[in-house]
Amino acid sequence: MEHLLSAWPKVAEQLRSARHILLLTDYDGTLTPIVERPELANLPKSTRQLLQALARQRRFTLGVISGRALADLKDKVAIADIIYAGNHGLEIEGPGIRFVNPLAEELRPIVRIMHYVLSLALRGIRGVIVEDKGLSLSVHYRLVEEDKTEEVKNTFEHIVGGAQALEKVRITSGKKVYEVRPAVTWDKGKAIKLLMKRYGKGGRRSGLLPIYLGDDLTDEDAFRVIENYGVGLSVFVGKENQYSTAHYFLESPSEVAEFLSIILNKIEN
Repeated sequence: MEHLLSAWPKVAEQLRSARHILLLTDYDGTLTPIVERPELANLPKSTRQLLQALARQRRFTLGVISGRALADLKDKVAIADIIYAGNHGLEIEGPGIRFVNPLAEELRPIVRIMHYVLSLALRGIRGVIVEDKGLSLSVHYRLVEEDKTEEVKNTFEHIVGGAQALEKVRITSGKKVYEVRPAVTWDKGKAIKLLMKRYGKGGRRSGLLPIYLGDDLTDEDAFRVIENYGVGLSVFVGKENQYSTAHYFLESPSEVAEFLSIILNKIEN
């Protein structure tokens, strides 16, 4: 794994030679630092300005792919005419594209029931946040006292286990969060494949350069797609991680902003 800014001459050549750049990024932990409560993760004004400026560049298509609900993500980022992919790509909106995974939509009532039952079962544990994201849900336990985290885990698994056994939902985990998603074969990687097909007709011959930045386990599917494509930049955000599929890393959201600034000022201008 190489530090992206340290490998800049090689990266700059890829950026300059691309006909079109599909720049996709996660939100929490990538554009913004991880915070105690999801509603407090606000996009820095300077980062928004950089993204807005890049979105106006002729060679760029910009998108944010997040585990957040689509409406929440659009509200947080608040940039016109870019791609928004919520619920790990189960729902996508952007210029010329509007997509909702049909099977996920069918399973929405199951997720709604899970949210109701989990909210009741976990309400006695201080610090738990059960987040309704429409097509999925998240149980955040970052604020839970250490001696209560095992109770959260056991309660969560007990309630969701039945639906999981019936292959109605699947469970994933991230940084101090459990997620319940509909049991569909869909993830950020498949969402990126869809977007690459939409914006890069002709495959590698189209001159498309896909870029994806992310910081969590749910981003590994996206990294694998970029790496398998053979041309592109997969960027893990955090300390160098030998277990990640990503080829490059940036240490923090502030380095992500620095990367965006360099692209704008040294490549496009």
